[in-house]
Amino acid sequence: MRDLKTLRDVSGLGDGPARLSGSALVMIDLQNTYREGVMRLDNVEPAIAAASLLLDRARQAGVPVFHIQHNAGPGSPYDVSAPIGAISEAVAPIGDEPVIVKAYPNAFMGTDFQARLEAAGVTSLILAGFMTHMCINSTARGAFNLGFSPTVVAETTATRALPGLDGSVVPAAALQAASLATLGDLFAVIAPRVADIAD
Repeated sequence: MRDLKTLRDVSGLGDGPARLSGSALVMIDLQNTYREGVMRLDNVEPAIAAASLLLDRARQAGVPVFHIQHNAGPGSPYDVSAPIGAISEAVAPIGDEPVIVKAYPNAFMGTDFQARLEAAGVTSLILAGFMTHMCINSTARGAFNLGFSPTVVAETTATRALPGLDGSVVPAAALQAASLATLGDLFAVIAPRVADIAD
């Protein structure tokens, strides 16, 4: 298995994670949505704790921080006007950290996110948040396609089990592994832990 090559390998893109210095931290959908009820994710609390550590480091380093929040309207688990849709307290924005509210899995779609990144003068992005197979995946791909260089910190991400085509269940752990492997094939560098991100 060690002779397996990714598209990053054969394209010469490299697999070194971004450093905090010179990057922007993108905190994606770290909302209460995923901590309770129908959308609760496997390993959500350890992921939030890891994301909080990464956020603290980014703030100490003085790098740009962008919070992404999904809004699906009143009555949904993504109602940003209700506690369920709020960004979790441990990773909530402070000061003038911008919050970009989106309506699609890709945070660039229908928002000014790209313009904000360009104004900040960064092309290297460090992504944390939820869900690995959905908004992390879509935003990392969107970033890559726009010429940015995303790094996904696996420890800060989580997902949930999904129904399989044959009526079986695709376990969250399997979906998590497959989602990260898919991203790591081309669209993003995957850093296993917060500790793998150098200052």
